Amino acid sequence: MNILVTGATGLIGDQLCRFLYNKHQVSVLTRNIVKAQQQFRSHVTCVDTLSHIDFNNLDAVINLAGEPIADKRWSAKQKRAIYESRLDITEQLVTKIASAETPPHTLISGSAVGFYGRQPNDIVIDETCQHPYQEFSHQLCKQWEDIALRAQSEQTRVCILRTGIVLSQHGGALKKMLPAFKFGLGGPLASGEQMMSWIHIDDMVHIILYLLKHQELSGIFNVTAPSPVSNLDFTKALGQVLHRPTVFKMPEKALRLMFGEMADLLIYGQAVIPKRVLKSGYHFRFSDIEDAFTSLLVRDR
Repeated sequence: MNILVTGATGLIGDQLCRFLYNKHQVSVLTRNIVKAQQQFRSHVTCVDTLSHIDFNNLDAVINLAGEPIADKRWSAKQKRAIYESRLDITEQLVTKIASAETPPHTLISGSAVGFYGRQPNDIVIDETCQHPYQEFSHQLCKQWEDIALRAQSEQTRVCILRTGIVLSQHGGALKKMLPAFKFGLGGPLASGEQMMSWIHIDDMVHIILYLLKHQELSGIFNVTAPSPVSNLDFTKALGQVLHRPTVFKMPEKALRLMFGEMADLLIYGQAVIPKRVLKSGYHFRFSDIEDAFTSLLVRDR
């Protein structure tokens, strides 16, 4: 296939492209062509504007672009950057798809379990959830998804990825946690009761490949492991794999002082399950959090 990927230099996009370019012709949209060329060498075609892409010749678009949501405090400027980095490129892609005479047959577009907002710890959330909590993460994901879904037509199917916390040794949440945990300074956040919906990077990539292959599938998909865990259990599992204590609890007040409103992502959570992915026949490589940590941390040695 001829595939366009946005957000290719990010955590998920990088791993995905390394699978794709062995079998497919891959173009990546990037703001930094030099960086992308260094990252992928001659395996992909790098462009910095969609005007260089003929959407009549594309088979699929995979849209993963977006400013990291948890890297900085949510100032008004940072919130605007988070919105614009997702909505603007998605709007451009949808416009290009709509304008093509022979548009790509597939648009796979990112979102997050933040769509559901904070949820009670004892409620399991699947794609049928009709009671999202109205906060920043929900509003962001709702607008992002609504734009992408406008590309749906008889010629183009749309798959939305409501992604959980992606675990990888190369970046994301786990890489940020590891230094403290390796020094024995890790511990639960706030109450520790908040649920964490996670996914191993291998399953993240293979679910995208699975959706790309199975053209009968479309709509909303939770992209999380089938077994969400509490922050306390997540912390214990990581400590056990590293053979380190996990006794340094981070109080909610400290999280608020450090991160402001963005601390909501750490203090609250959702117990999300991938009902539609499982029903479609996908088999997870990692459903147990300790197995996932073991895989990643052994691989990193």
